This record gives sequence, structure tokens and C-alpha cells, in this order.
Amino acid sequence: MIKIINDKAPYDIKPHSQLRLLNNVLARLVFSINAVPFVGTVFAIWLYKLQLPLTPVICWIVLYLIAAVLARFWHHRYRQKLSTTADTTMLAQWLPWVNRVALLHGIGLSSLMLVTAMSQSFDFTLLLNISIAAIIAANATHLTPLLGAFQRFFISCWGMLLVLIPWRYGETWPITFLLNLLYAFAIYRHALTSHAFFLQQVRLEEDSILLAEKFRLAKEEAEHALHDKNLFLTTASHDLRQPIHAMGFLIEAIVHKNRDPQLNPQLHDLQESVRSLHLMFNSLLDLTIIENNAVNVPQTEVELVPLINSIITLFREEANNRGLTLRARFPRQRCVALGDLSLLKQSLINLTHNALRYTPQGGVLISVRLRGKEWLIEVWDTGIGVADAEKNQIFSPFYRPELAWRIDSAGHGLGLAVVARCAKLMKVQCGMSSIEGKGSRFWLRLPASDTVTTLAPLPVRQKSLSTPHRTLAGTCLVVDDDPLVTAAWASLMQAWGVTVRCVASANEAFAVLQSGFSPQAILCDQRLRSGESGFDILQELLQRLPQASGAMVSGEFNSEILQQAEREGYLVLSKPLEPSQLHALLSQWLSPE
Repeated sequence: MIKIINDKAPYDIKPHSQLRLLNNVLARLVFSINAVPFVGTVFAIWLYKLQLPLTPVICWIVLYLIAAVLARFWHHRYRQKLSTTADTTMLAQWLPWVNRVALLHGIGLSSLMLVTAMSQSFDFTLLLNISIAAIIAANATHLTPLLGAFQRFFISCWGMLLVLIPWRYGETWPITFLLNLLYAFAIYRHALTSHAFFLQQVRLEEDSILLAEKFRLAKEEAEHALHDKNLFLTTASHDLRQPIHAMGFLIEAIVHKNRDPQLNPQLHDLQESVRSLHLMFNSLLDLTIIENNAVNVPQTEVELVPLINSIITLFREEANNRGLTLRARFPRQRCVALGDLSLLKQSLINLTHNALRYTPQGGVLISVRLRGKEWLIEVWDTGIGVADAEKNQIFSPFYRPELAWRIDSAGHGLGLAVVARCAKLMKVQCGMSSIEGKGSRFWLRLPASDTVTTLAPLPVRQKSLSTPHRTLAGTCLVVDDDPLVTAAWASLMQAWGVTVRCVASANEAFAVLQSGFSPQAILCDQRLRSGESGFDILQELLQRLPQASGAMVSGEFNSEILQQAEREGYLVLSKPLEPSQLHALLSQWLSPE
């Protein structure tokens, strides 16, 4: 790296920054060379009025004008090469040239004192001395980005001036010499300060560029990580949905076959838990879709009472095991808010889970109150609370308060961050208040729907199983390659009275048809381990069985093939599939018993 300053201050900066300093110095140096002939012209006019010979001064002016033209020419060539030549090459070629020009410019400027020696006027000499000092003062700022260039200019100019002082000032030269010497020290100190300032600015700019580059790389890394996460969820959603899909079917089959009334409450809670698991899983994938597509979450009407009752059911057993009370409080009117059901439920699940986890004794209350044109949903607890110093960070990702670590070392500090994220996606407010050692209150504010003005008594909630589905009669063919899922299909279909056959490939499906099995309903998964497309199989089966009805049932949510199937008029169902949704569909395709 080329050093552009004196060896006593070994500051090294990048070639690009060095070249920027060289640009500034060269432009100022060319300007100074072009301006000096006008200064000489003023003193030539003075000499003319004094009726003194003008030939030396005129020659000096002409030489400087030629130097100015050459300087402008070389500066033009420099700018032409600037965009096509490497920084280090430009520095190697032009830095020595700038230093030589600065040296010659200093000699040329001070030589004006020599070529005007025919004037013995003290006023003339003093004004010329002051004019040269002013030019040096100006260059002490503009040439100091390259301290070496300024040193050559200053020493050659002011040094020659000091040598000429005894000759030009006569008897007063000692005082004038001392004043010029003091001026030299002052100007040089100013030049060093100015040079340090330029270096500091360059270093700050380099640091800011470096920080900007680090920020860009960190941003790209975070976006890449987010893309990888979303890609994983997109590609793995099928496999992740399969066990949840099977779980829902198996529980529905158990409920249908159960004959022990004492098991009804537990089975009811199990049904609600699986439904909540369905919703939470779908919410996670919905968030991924939103992040991928950067779309706004539409506002829909959400009934708050059944939503919060489902939260109570989900966490009732956990609260009982912890010896805590878990209850809800609603106003005597319909509570209908505008928001997203999935995001709101995810938020309330996280808030309730946190409240139970960090409440050693007492209980948790979920309340709904109307405040103006908004519904205020609050989750109260009698837990450990949050210290004042930590309240501003409580919704930050991966942050957990010190008191929380003492009670439960599990978790990653994402629960409340997800709440804040869901609230941001819904464009609603969230917040908290807390007293350390006494409890906390977390809240969400959602716009109220116009239907809240309709007063209606709340229905008494009965803890009972959903109405058993009626028995069906008919035949169904399921194409799915997961043994756990096909077992769940078979168990549920048989519980409903449907004759079912499950296959894992096209060959198995056609073999079943050749054996004499004639399905009235065909349900196909899209992604099969054989590499076959479930949609292609469904189309082939429906061509062979024109009287049958069929649909795709898949865990993929970003499949071009499934989107094509929907465009072509085929029914596409998403896993995990609600048993009630499946029963309603089969009721249309099959005959009731």
C-alpha cells in the first residue's frame, strides 16, 4: 500500500480512499496555479503606476499562464484515466507528479518576490508578503489531505521567502523575519491538524462502509436463514402433517366406537387438543406463507367466546396438574372481533401457556372487555411477574427474564416474540403490565365488529362430545403410502361403515380394481414414495371409473400440481383434514345406511 503522508505518522488507508484524497489535492492545486497569475497581474499594475520595469513580471505571468494550461491539460487526462485504471496504478503514476507540481508551484509563487525586486517600496513588499502568506494559508487546508504535497509546497515557497527577506526589507528585516518564522510554525501546526482531520474523516467513512457491508451481509444471512426455514417448512410440510392427520382420524374412530360414558370427558379434551394442534400447525405454515408472499393478513370476524373456551379446554388438565385455577370472564353480549382466527389463537395459546408456566400458585384468568370500539383481551396471572428493568425486552426474540430462568429452564424465549409478531401481522396492539412477585397482565386490542351491539345471553357450555356422525354405506379407495396414515384412514372409514381399500401406488390401485373392487369415492395423496404423482393417478382412476367421485388430500401447500388440479376443477383438501369435513364430503358422495 502506498503511503501518502510522512513516515513519522504511519497511517495507512485503503487505495480507494487515498485516491479520493489525491483527487481533492490535485483539483485544488490546479485551481491555485490558475489563480496565481491574476495575483501577479495586480502587482504588475502597481509597478506600472510606479513607472518601474515590467518585463520580469510579465515573463513571470506568461510562464505561470503556460503552467496553468499544462496543469489543466494534465488534470483532464487524469480524470479520463480515473474510470479505467486501477486505484493502485493511478496512485503510483500520479502521486509523484502531484508532489513535483506542488514543489514547483511553491518555488514559482515565492519567485514573485524575486522578479519584483525593482520596487523598493516597503508597502509593496509587505503587501506581496501578506498575499503569499494568504495563499499558503488557503493551501494549508486544501493541500493537507496529502501532507507530503503540502510540505513540498510550503517549504519551497516560505523557505525561499525567508531567504529573500533580508534582501527585500532592509533594516527592518529582523522583525519581519521573526514574524514570518512564527507564521510558519503556526501554519504548519494548522496543516498537521487539518491533515489529521482529513484522515479521521476518511477512516470514519471506511468504517461506515465496512459496517454497512457487515450489515448487508448479516441481512443477507438472516434472509437466507429465513428462506431456508421457509423452504424446510414448505418441503417438509407433507411429512409433518401426516402424523397429525392420522391422529385426528384415529381419535375420531375411538370416539365413534366408545361405549364407556366415563371416558367421554377425556375423549372430548383429547379431541379439542388435537384440533388445537391442527390449528397451531396450520398457523405456523400460514406465517411461513405470509413471510414468503409478503401479503397482508385479511381481517375476518372472530367469535371470542368459543375461541377462549377452546383455550381453557386445551390447558385445563395442565392447570389442574399444577394446582392452579384457570377460568374465563366474558361480558353479557356477543364478543365478535376483527382479526385472524389462527394468529389470535396462537397468541392466546402462548400467553396462557406462559402464564401457567410462571405461576407457582393462584391462577390464571382470561378476560374480554369492550373498550370503546375495541375488544380488550387480557390474560391475568398471579405469578412471579417481570422486573421493571426487563419490561422493555420482554417481547424480544430469545429473551427470557431472570426470574423465569429460576422457575423453568426450558423454552427458548420465543413465546412472547410470536405474540408480538402475530399482533403486528394483524395490525393490532399488544402490551403488558406487571408487578414483580405479584403477577402480570398481558393484553391484545382488536377492533370490534358491528355485531357486538347485538345483545344475546351466552349459551351454557356443555362439556360433551361432538354429535356422533351418522353411519355411511359405500366404498372408498385411498391412495397413500404412509402406513400410519392408511391405518387411520381404514379405522375411521370402518367406524363410519364405509368399505375402504388403501394402496400406495398406481399399480396397487389398478390391481385392486382388477380384483373387482369398485370405489364410489377416491382420495389420493400427491407425494408418493414411488415418485408417482397422486394427481396423475386420480385422473387415470376417474377415467376408468366415470361414476366415481374423487379428491386430492395432501399436506403440501405450495405445490404447482395441486394448484393446477384446482384450476382444472378438481377438489383439493389439505391435511390435517378435519373428520367432520371428511364425513360431510363422503355424505354427498356415498349413500347413508
